[in-house]
Amino acid sequence: MLDNEKQLSEKTLATLLADETLLTLPEVADKLGLRITRVHDLLSAKRIIAVELSGKRYVPAAFFNDKGAISKHVAGIITVLSDGGFSNDEIFEHLFTPDETLPSRPIDALHGHLAREVIRRAQALAL
Repeated sequence: MLDNEKQLSEKTLATLLADETLLTLPEVADKLGLRITRVHDLLSAKRIIAVELSGKRYVPAAFFNDKGAISKHVAGIITVLSDGGFSNDEIFEHLFTPDETLPSRPIDALHGHLAREVIRRAQALAL
């Protein structure tokens, strides 16, 4: 990616995630009760993804359920979209952009009764 494209992408993501609670990787480790190296393993395995803003990596708090665990559908949709050729930035854009056919954004719907619908739509997009 060219530097201008990377800066544009970072600005777009920063705007999209402006109202989100973003956790640093050490905060994710604390939240999950894991060592930081295990968080890096989760990132490598694409169980979660991180956004890079101003040279630091963050994971949205929206990836976790109210019990402090990774929401069970988050890893699934990341896998579906990633296997379909989506970059991490494109996955963030898909998950955090409001969808007028849903009551909210796909990331919000993953925490409710529409999770299967969101994953089904992601599978259709990834074809």
